[in-house]
Amino acid sequence: MTPEPLPPIEIQPRDLSPYRAGNTGIDYVHRFDSGKPGPHVMVNALTHGNEFCGMVAATHLLDAGVRPHIGTLTVSFANVAAYESFDPAQPFESRQLVHNMNRIWSAAQLDGDEDSPELARARQMRPAVAAADHILDIHSTSRDVSPFWVYPQFERNTTAALALGRPSVHLVMPQGMGTGTPLIQHGLHGSAVHHGVGLVVECGQHFKRSTGEFAIAVALDFLAHFGLQEPRTARAPHHHQPQQRYQLLQTWVVRTPQFRFTRPLVGFETFAKDELIATDGSDEIRAPCDECTVLMPARIVVVGREGVYLTRPLR
Repeated sequence: MTPEPLPPIEIQPRDLSPYRAGNTGIDYVHRFDSGKPGPHVMVNALTHGNEFCGMVAATHLLDAGVRPHIGTLTVSFANVAAYESFDPAQPFESRQLVHNMNRIWSAAQLDGDEDSPELARARQMRPAVAAADHILDIHSTSRDVSPFWVYPQFERNTTAALALGRPSVHLVMPQGMGTGTPLIQHGLHGSAVHHGVGLVVECGQHFKRSTGEFAIAVALDFLAHFGLQEPRTARAPHHHQPQQRYQLLQTWVVRTPQFRFTRPLVGFETFAKDELIATDGSDEIRAPCDECTVLMPARIVVVGREGVYLTRPLR
């Protein structure tokens, strides 16, 4: 694949050392208890080190002194080690150091013998994640596409995402990501019988200023939805936007360095049934249905990482 020009870096990384101590005994994890009954809500940032919008939202909550009116609020920064490795000349390389930190939250991996900076950090954060009733995990995308939700196909997640209204696009996962266990499916959050909502919000292109602004707005919406902040006094326009939902059909993991798309893709392009989307060595990736919509096509080919998500519209 021909290298793409690097995007402008409108959000500059900032020093997070003032946020390291926290108040939970876990570095970069801050918890605030209202002293009143209510849910425990977690807003998590930097599951991937170069997704700066989460850093913008989390530091905003902490710097502005946002405190829960009821229940408990936890604000956390996850993969700070990857974040600190950021090089503007290679802005996509600090996504992770070894493991994708959004695929390692199964008991098998967290209790296993393997080690990496991401596994070590996930093991540190495990009690904080498990303690939360509701989790908002803030992410961004390598390309400049409309923001969207990502969540397991549990009714509790669908209800919350539709009620929040912003963003208006949803990626629904009937069987998870297919490539590991995300943070929002750790422990009971991966269970159909659990009460807790777990949502990923993809806020836009990694380094755009507007992506950080969107992340702040969604974080505040999420807290208001569960009663930790006052609801907005007026219904914002996003509440009236039509909601577009897509069901994840297949996650294609890159098998060879020869992975190629048949045409340039940024995301949300559609293909007819059996139309060729990409080749991966001798393998062909074809649309499994009409109106097959591709999400998050790889910007950089890395064997063993996701190349593209194949979805279908949900009517």
